[in-house]
Amino acid sequence: MPETHALTHQQIVIDPVTRIEGHAKITLQLDDAGKVQDAQFHVTQLRGFEKFVEGRPFHEMPSLMARICGICPVSHLIASAKACDALLAVHVPYTARYIRRVMNLAQIVQSHALSFFYLSSPDLLLGMDADPASRNIFGVAALKPELARDGIYLRKFGQQIIETLGGKRIHPAGVVPGGVAEPLTEEKRDQMLASIPEALAVAQRTLDWFKGIVQNYQPEIETFANFPTMYMGLVGPDNTLEMYEGTLRLLAADAKTVIAEGLNPANYQDFITESVESHSFLKSPFYKPLGYPNGIYRVGPLARLNIVESTGTPLADRELYEFRAMDHQSAFHFHFARLIEILYGVEMIQQLLERPDILDKNVRAQAAPNRSEGIGCSEAPRGTLMHHYQIDEDGLITHANLIIATGHNNLAMNKGILQVAQRFVDGKHLAEGMLNRVEAVIRTFDPCLSCSTHAVGQMPMHVQLLSAEGSVVEDIYR
Repeated sequence: MPETHALTHQQIVIDPVTRIEGHAKITLQLDDAGKVQDAQFHVTQLRGFEKFVEGRPFHEMPSLMARICGICPVSHLIASAKACDALLAVHVPYTARYIRRVMNLAQIVQSHALSFFYLSSPDLLLGMDADPASRNIFGVAALKPELARDGIYLRKFGQQIIETLGGKRIHPAGVVPGGVAEPLTEEKRDQMLASIPEALAVAQRTLDWFKGIVQNYQPEIETFANFPTMYMGLVGPDNTLEMYEGTLRLLAADAKTVIAEGLNPANYQDFITESVESHSFLKSPFYKPLGYPNGIYRVGPLARLNIVESTGTPLADRELYEFRAMDHQSAFHFHFARLIEILYGVEMIQQLLERPDILDKNVRAQAAPNRSEGIGCSEAPRGTLMHHYQIDEDGLITHANLIIATGHNNLAMNKGILQVAQRFVDGKHLAEGMLNRVEAVIRTFDPCLSCSTHAVGQMPMHVQLLSAEGSVVEDIYR
């Protein structure tokens, strides 16, 4: 029987996927024996920012783009400002670049803390099969209150730095075309530095806890998107970890063989293109020279640590050595990589704030538009983020294209849920824990679907097992 026929027998729909940032659903297609034959990850809302920014003055773009998402606004603020820098064709003052870096790193720290502590630690602490009524951050606080407090502290650490530099924690400003809006004061610098020691201690304490429990999840490690893909991200000189600028590097699945390096992000269209799937509003980028779908790659913490030679900070480098000794393919290790990047972020923030020129008053280059096209690229918490703008002679946006980090990972996420579902899901009898694992593999990628959807209200879960005729065989509600 052709595979396409096998997809019509039974279907499991998980709608919405819980404990992720934004709304999505998962469809599992089963054969007559109840075995999973195919899986699809649907992003069901449409991001309209590329269209409704058309006609706006380019200098408004950073402020507008920060409002794409309440989870990672700084990431879009930075990438947008860099695209505008390119339109101005200016050299951004070094001190402004340092301040931007600090703000971006603070975003990465707080966002990683949200992902690990709030969204994934319930599975890690309580177990994948725990009662969903308690498998949440409140259950974590009840069983291990110090872990919940550490998560709150790291989020607070990052958000306070964002507020200090950007004026507010959600949808901040402060980063503008050509640099930053104002120089850093000695008082604000010292205020941020004072929180570094505790943040370092929390990051190291959490890493020690995670390394102590990771061996309990071998079945998940073996099946959570554990397959070969390429890895892509920005790197700095000597292939060090880089979150703000640099060149793009792609390594093969062995994390050793170089596919391409020294790639200029401004030329991304030469090596990255996007496919559109009928089942999702989220596009699927791929590496153009290898075609679709063979050009699948991953971005984000797991990819970044697989492509670098070092992080460039001592404590994170020590953890990177242990990370490299593990199976580097499994998406389960996004958790480990995320914690290492938190540690790196705190260390690098300290290094930047201690620079003697961090208080320099020259923080913005002024100019009129000198180019009609500009591309900005930086590393967001979830991976490589690209903003591409075109303007007319009046400086008004005529075209905008955004490739968000979650999009880069779309092909891998779809393949990952299929791998997990085929290992854990028995279509003859649904168990909440087996379906939670299908969701959990998505959580390892930490998709930020808020970049493509805006919604309010509760997120109940309703899973239905349907017969070939469409009748309901079994219901599970959460």
